[in-house]
Amino acid sequence: MDTSEITAPPRQHAAIRPRSTGDGGRNRGAGPSGIVTPATARTSAAVTRAAWTRPAAAVFTVGWGANMFASVLQVYRGNLSGPQVNALFGAYALGLIPALLVMVRVSDRLGRRRILLAALLLSALGSAVILFSGGAFGTILAGRVLVGVSAGSAFGPGTAWIKELSDTARAAGAGARRSAVALTAGFALGPLLSGVIVQWLPSPQTTAYLVHIVLVVLTLPVVWRAPESAPPAAGRDSHSSNHGDGPLKVLTSRLFLTAVLPTAPWVFGAATVSLAALPVLVPLGGYGAVGGGVVAAVTLGSGIAVQPWARRLTRRSPAAPFRTGMASVIAGLLAAALTVATGSLVLLLATAVVLGSAYGLLLVSGLQLAESLAGPRNISTVIAVFYSLTYVGFAVPVLVQVLGKLWDPAAVLVTGSALAVAALAVTLIAWPVRRASRTAS
Repeated sequence: MDTSEITAPPRQHAAIRPRSTGDGGRNRGAGPSGIVTPATARTSAAVTRAAWTRPAAAVFTVGWGANMFASVLQVYRGNLSGPQVNALFGAYALGLIPALLVMVRVSDRLGRRRILLAALLLSALGSAVILFSGGAFGTILAGRVLVGVSAGSAFGPGTAWIKELSDTARAAGAGARRSAVALTAGFALGPLLSGVIVQWLPSPQTTAYLVHIVLVVLTLPVVWRAPESAPPAAGRDSHSSNHGDGPLKVLTSRLFLTAVLPTAPWVFGAATVSLAALPVLVPLGGYGAVGGGVVAAVTLGSGIAVQPWARRLTRRSPAAPFRTGMASVIAGLLAAALTVATGSLVLLLATAVVLGSAYGLLLVSGLQLAESLAGPRNISTVIAVFYSLTYVGFAVPVLVQVLGKLWDPAAVLVTGSALAVAALAVTLIAWPVRRASRTAS
């Protein structure tokens, strides 16, 4: 496959259906069917220029609810074992991965809006279950799985929706960057504010979850008014399935197998080492909750800040952000080992920046490549598989916790860096050095 295929996302063929304005669905400038035509392109651009922010709000809110547990779990450490706490943090992947693989296809048929609204309601339900759990491990686990199902229902369809509503953007790959920022911002601000609540406010187990539930209530009408991007399956070209490559061909392509597959697990592998493992392994004194929130915010804030750099790297070479991201994973894991060995808080923050940068580089470049390989018909399925692969990384802090009891945790992190070196080496098959160099020139 020629590398020029991945430098810009494919043209989206699904028509944007403008939001009803009370005139029977015939928006000004649109035809009777509500489908935007070239004659109404200017009106459509005006309608959809900021429309992507509405599904982005849903992704942000669900991400908030999913990751706020990174700070709230400090409350449970007195009653639960270390492995139980880390298991609760990653348990929502049990609901997330199946939901990712199923709900994106459902959203293709029923529309993105319905699925995102359901995901928001399920996110609030998960928070409510944990809120009334009374600290019982089994009930908290059930709530986390519900939160995972909500996340899987939101992240795949939400990313596809943001991409579809971003097609009017001039910059290539805008949809992937916007999706990554929305997700990362929710992941960062959720634990930061929740850490403040747990550290200094009364009844933190109640207050933190009530804040998230209120946020869901505020987001619901925002998403309700978002313009749908994909018509139901019945409205699509009945012959479309006979043209182009199916998702299986995309998922078994050389670029996907050698670039996306080995690097995707390190998206959250890098992030969760920083925001879940290190705050446990490095003493934070009496400020464990807010300290963990700050580490999470620095990690994921770095992931947002690095994304413009990822765009510039992609312009030089499609291989560059993947290789730079994996090099950052290697450096971050070695820095994490040194941080654990020394207990240095300065090193902890520096390591959070490095691992957060790795997360941001690999997330946005992986999304861009997945979208480019997929095409409009397969985008939901390919994005779902990509996210499923990234969430494999949530097992990393659990492994560090478990293996750290058998061996020194610093040695476990160094071993992890060796696995990251192997993943980096695989990308040489995706883009041989000479070929990547010619592309950059």
